[in-house]
Amino acid sequence: MRPEFEPGWIAHRIVIEQPTATADGSGGAVVAFAPLATLWAAVEPVRATATTDGDRLGAAITHRVTIRWRDDIAAGMRIRHRGRRLAIETVADPDERRRFLLIEAKEET
Repeated sequence: MRPEFEPGWIAHRIVIEQPTATADGSGGAVVAFAPLATLWAAVEPVRATATTDGDRLGAAITHRVTIRWRDDIAAGMRIRHRGRRLAIETVADPDERRRFLLIEAKEET
């Protein structure tokens, strides 16, 4: 988190999506994501680790996304950014002043 506002550091356009459940007619539900907001953000890759799923190698990539403070963002939502989907894992107000939200998100592959 930057101590002071620097023009231009929130320079990425992202879309926040929220999950919506629709009945599937068989007693279950289908979960889809619908756009909640399009806004500016700082998107920074934090960590990339190798993963294995059976005999396949993969990668888990974590990002830190900073946006202006909002009260309608929660874990379980996701972010679309440059053709990628980032699953929101945690949301925090880093200085408790309601200026910014610090989001930890994991890239969905």
